[in-house]
Amino acid sequence: MQTDNRFLDDLARLATGAAGAVDALRHEVEGAARAFLDRRLADLDLVRREEFEAVKEMAARAREENEALAARLAALEKELSARRKSTGKKARSRPRKPATPKA
Repeated sequence: MQTDNRFLDDLARLATGAAGAVDALRHEVEGAARAFLDRRLADLDLVRREEFEAVKEMAARAREENEALAARLAALEKELSARRKSTGKKARSRPRKPATPKA
């Protein structure tokens, strides 16, 4: 809206300039706050989501493998026990020591 009053025109220009300055100041403060937070988060030595998910997946696979190995060990122990019972041999309480060569 154009008026003949120079005072109102100057006031409108001033308000427009102030709004632009406030907007620029807001962007500057946001940038400074973001940089500050980035530095602080880097100091905390946090792990990124992708790295966390990768380690979580590795742990799940290791747990599954551990469970499979435990089941396999139990089956082998059961088989060994059955073989010992059928041959009448007692189970050894201690593992056999390797023979040392005589010099």
